[in-house]
Amino acid sequence: MLSMRNVTIYSRGADPEAPLLRIPALTVQAGEVVTLMGPSGVGKSTLLRWLLGEPLPNFHISGQVCLHDVDLTCLPIGQRQLGMMFQQGGLFPHLTVAENCMFAQGARSQQPRLQQQQQALTQLRALGLGDKWHAYPESLSGGQYARIALLCTLLAEPQAMLLDEPFSALDAALRQEVRSWTFTQLEEKHMPTLLVTHDKADARGRILTVNGHREVVDA
Repeated sequence: MLSMRNVTIYSRGADPEAPLLRIPALTVQAGEVVTLMGPSGVGKSTLLRWLLGEPLPNFHISGQVCLHDVDLTCLPIGQRQLGMMFQQGGLFPHLTVAENCMFAQGARSQQPRLQQQQQALTQLRALGLGDKWHAYPESLSGGQYARIALLCTLLAEPQAMLLDEPFSALDAALRQEVRSWTFTQLEEKHMPTLLVTHDKADARGRILTVNGHREVVDA
């Protein structure tokens, strides 16, 4: 379960009476997808990056975030056990697919290195992408990249997932396919998932919107 309480986002130096985004309380249950929609510039992506634990010097953010009743608010990014899929990117361009997979596993996996490699290659083959093991990200198609980026994220064994417009860079022919595959993977792992999107076709589960007072409410 991923939960937030009294989260408020301000631009640094802005009027304290004019927050970008306010979330009084929000809980995402295990296996649930919650979609957050709203206009550009209200802090939706900033919220995800704050949850992940990224430093955000241009913003002042207060509030609490918990994962399975463990307070993450002051923990560094490496201890939060949150995964994230971005609108673009997610793989290190200077590393092969194999090296990206191994890097993802290395942080948390207790398995021997060879076993990690075999696990990653087995899952890559299950996607029909075993021939991309030694490929570099720049040689992948959009659909291949998106699948492998999610695979790497899952290999890091996150306990919750954050999705920031993850399908918007795909063309129409691939978007539905990759979207369906992604949500199937997350559902099978019973992972609480918070999705930010502008596209209603991408929305899943409970849909929240940002109202005129910059507060997150049920759609």
